[in-house]
Amino acid sequence: MMMKKYVLITVLLVFGCMLSLRAQQAPDFAVRGFHLDLRVQVMKMPALKKFAKQLHDGGMNTLIMEWEATYPFENHPLIPNQFAYTREEVKEFVDYCEKLGIDVIPLQQSFGHVEYILRHYRYKNLREDQKDYSQINPLREEEAKALFKDLYTDMISTHHSDYVHIGGDETYLLGHSKESQAKVAAVGKGRLYGDYIKLLCQLVVDLGKKPVLWADIAMKYPDALEGIPKETVFIDWNYGWDVNMFGKHSNLLNAGYEIWGAPSLRSHPDNYFLTQWEKHFKNIHDFIPQARDFGYKGMIMTSWSTSGLYGSTWESPKDLVDLYPIRRVYPLSGFNILIAAYVEALRSTKGLDIQAFISNYAKRQYGFNAKETVKFWDALKANPYEINQGLVSANATGVTVTQMKDSADWVLRQFKELTPKKNKEEYAHYILMSQIRLRYLKYMEVEMRLNAPDFSATELPKMKQVIKELLAENLDETFKKLNTAWMYDAEIAQENELRNSKIVLLDARINRLGKQ
Repeated sequence: MMMKKYVLITVLLVFGCMLSLRAQQAPDFAVRGFHLDLRVQVMKMPALKKFAKQLHDGGMNTLIMEWEATYPFENHPLIPNQFAYTREEVKEFVDYCEKLGIDVIPLQQSFGHVEYILRHYRYKNLREDQKDYSQINPLREEEAKALFKDLYTDMISTHHSDYVHIGGDETYLLGHSKESQAKVAAVGKGRLYGDYIKLLCQLVVDLGKKPVLWADIAMKYPDALEGIPKETVFIDWNYGWDVNMFGKHSNLLNAGYEIWGAPSLRSHPDNYFLTQWEKHFKNIHDFIPQARDFGYKGMIMTSWSTSGLYGSTWESPKDLVDLYPIRRVYPLSGFNILIAAYVEALRSTKGLDIQAFISNYAKRQYGFNAKETVKFWDALKANPYEINQGLVSANATGVTVTQMKDSADWVLRQFKELTPKKNKEEYAHYILMSQIRLRYLKYMEVEMRLNAPDFSATELPKMKQVIKELLAENLDETFKKLNTAWMYDAEIAQENELRNSKIVLLDARINRLGKQ
């Protein structure tokens, strides 16, 4: 009898421990994924596979591929760009991911962000505006239906997912054309957006798939949800703002659709010269538990290589030469720490303990002790401010560019003084990013003096010397070395050229001034 009692107590203790452990583990999102943006910084296929394996090892089961112009459409040869994959490469990659247990969802922008399609005059009748090629005219329904049925069908032939992501976000030109204005006057912007999105979603459903789209416009215009197929999945992307930023969040929450959440590890205002590390960690900390509380069924980490806005070069008033992305960021190769933070956050019901994560990651990945970890984190989160039109961002009251430059110099020294015992190549990205930022701020100090009303020509010799030193500090080879396995040589060369362009141009200008 005593033996049975002891056995019963032991069973109860074990069961209690299991319940306690289960209570600490996160109720799993059915979809645990990553969004990969290939608009710029196109990854080589071996790098793509290595990245998929990294996601698999972190417990991811979904990868949303925003192929954009890297997808090899069969019937539309002008859409793929010079970095497009072959059909065999796409199929092989999808098969590789599926063997890892990763569902690859194709993303085909179908409303806004379609410059790479509408730039070609084959599709000019679909443009909402004949100068801004970013958006489909939602009233050209039959032409749009024919185009996107062809594109979706092509992607479905190389992907096996149950889902097709149709984009649908940031429709800046909604109601812009005279046709659209007439419909807005009659039924409002919500119906203008909703009727067209309903057409696209139904098209996906008719092709045997479930449509997925970004939720920002549907939250802004709740009547846009009327009639959208119930198979549709909405993704609520939130990069650190109030849940009602786009519109009344409860309208989406109570509409009966499946919802996935999406934080970000690269987003505005990140660019070549700035990464707001602490903001992204806080976004992971705050939004993932919040999405659980809302009952979201999935979580997708987004990572944007550019803003999705483009500048244009024209050969005539109507003929385009090329489009250039506005705002590029440092390649995804330098963000393993945030990917790991996302993985960690999915494993807990509580918000990510940022300090504990940083401490464990720095110790595990670089061999740092406690003191070195503090130094690393202090450097990583320092000086997170952007500059626009010569002004430091409003949340940096009283901070000058010179102070930012001095802070960036301190950050670089901190990173250089730390010596990682392992994963030295990964760590080298922090140093390079810091060097790029310091170089930029030194340049901005010169540019801002040249723009100052009290500028004097006597300052030019010193400015020339600063620019000369910046040009001599060639970071291009380091950038190439760290990213050569990740990106194509032509893309690396383009990244280096664009990152250096303002310094090169200013050098030419002020040297010419000195000769007059």
